Amino acid sequence: MNDLYMEYPSRRSPVFTRRGMVATSQPLAAQAGVEVLMKGGNAADAAVAAAATLNVTEPTSTGLGGDCFALYYDSTSREVTALNGSGRAPSGLTLERISRDGFADGLPPFHAHTITVPGAAAGWCDLVERHGRLSLSEVLAPAINHAEEGFPVAPLTAYFWDRGAQRQLGNSPGGCELMIDGRAPRAGEIFRNRTLANTLQILAEGGRRAFYSGDIGEKIANTVQAAGGVMTRDDLSAHESTWEEPISTVYHGIRVYECPPNGQGLTALLALNILSEFDIPQDGLSVERLHLVIEALRLAFADTRWYVADPAQVAVPVHDLLTRAYAHQRAGLVDLTRATVDHVRGTPVAGSDTVYLTVVDGDGNACSFINSNYMGFGTGIVPEGTGFSLQNRGHNFSLDPVHPNALAPGKRPYHTIIPAMATRESDQSLYASFGVMGGFMQPQGHVQVLAGMVNDGLSPQVTLDRPRVCIESGSSGGQVAIEEGVPVSVMARLAEMGHTIRPVSGLGRALFGRGQIITRDPESGVLCGGSDPRADGCAVGY
Repeated sequence: MNDLYMEYPSRRSPVFTRRGMVATSQPLAAQAGVEVLMKGGNAADAAVAAAATLNVTEPTSTGLGGDCFALYYDSTSREVTALNGSGRAPSGLTLERISRDGFADGLPPFHAHTITVPGAAAGWCDLVERHGRLSLSEVLAPAINHAEEGFPVAPLTAYFWDRGAQRQLGNSPGGCELMIDGRAPRAGEIFRNRTLANTLQILAEGGRRAFYSGDIGEKIANTVQAAGGVMTRDDLSAHESTWEEPISTVYHGIRVYECPPNGQGLTALLALNILSEFDIPQDGLSVERLHLVIEALRLAFADTRWYVADPAQVAVPVHDLLTRAYAHQRAGLVDLTRATVDHVRGTPVAGSDTVYLTVVDGDGNACSFINSNYMGFGTGIVPEGTGFSLQNRGHNFSLDPVHPNALAPGKRPYHTIIPAMATRESDQSLYASFGVMGGFMQPQGHVQVLAGMVNDGLSPQVTLDRPRVCIESGSSGGQVAIEEGVPVSVMARLAEMGHTIRPVSGLGRALFGRGQIITRDPESGVLCGGSDPRADGCAVGY
């Protein structure tokens, strides 16, 4: 077998199939998605089925207390639509209130003020309603069954569950609902979450209104207020997802789609545009290649950590930032011999723990889907009797009143979770549905795995196996984590060039994200999938 399939040893082979495929970070969730496909569902149905099952089996990363984003490729129209399922700050949460409560210098990561309205439930409903074929009850049935009957906890999930139990759940209201006798479940141990099963059943029968305006919404509001927050039932009842025009750029003949701000997908597109200005070195782990990727990402973060905000409340110059002229201007700042760690945002010429999953069905429809609590269990706060923890996405707001991403009532924060989709520019056929979860690693992962496939011709599994780099702070001057597998000589040379390097190995490799990729051959319709070896999951086809 050639290097296309075997270059980096992960002991995993790429998965091939024709009738449909699901790739997730947890095998039972991938199986749930395939089950829905086999019942006649399409990519949208299977994506929500997998996401709901991940809420049950991997609550360390995701759930109904968090947000979601999705990109959907329609094989008939060959068009991509973007769903923004992120929530907004409570109407009573202002910078003045934050200051009055003693947090002017920054919010603690797990405080109730960091809880934004959870958007996942509405997002699931809206995706199935617009693009799906099955009822919400049929789609949520596998997740309800796993929550009711129980499931054996996977090894890496057990590790992160234990960390969350010690860091958040053990000190949070309702956290005991996600533990066993005050501790996290162990690998292989059966965990049942019957309160979550009941919550999912309510959602399945009553849809978004039952979740936000009914008993569940009341429990969320009461719990947040009891913990010192200001969210109300009206904040929850007013929530709605938004369907938006995806943003995109063309990289070596492949059009890459991302969700627009308030998500950070713009970072990946800016970096790809900068890389397009250079001849990319062919060795993916060479000093020259890694330095160029790092520098492109530094420049991209310099822009997006300022410009990415809620476009409903501030102007975000997406079009100007994505012009080729601007990419050429920014590429001119790259020194091919030295690191530049003090980039500032440019002025375009005017006219964060998560689960990612991907599904491609037998008709060639694709759904790139991401769902997250942030920081593992989010705040770790569990509304009584619901079985899920509430996110802490509000921690990404700036408390600087002049910053575009400054906290304001009803505003969506800078969001780290981003799905991606890619089509062939020549005919708009599906090239890949892909994503890499993990805070500020996500756009960095998108750039690296796409370059592996497009520049190097690697299969999905091999490009996921390849060691990665990560600017840890998601800022232009952050230190660079480098994964084991990159030669020590390469790390040493990058350090000599001025990069602050931190080698990472073992379980710490979760820092580099956990990706899923499915590609589709335009002639045979054969699907090829890969799943990140840094997680418990797999790609499953039928």
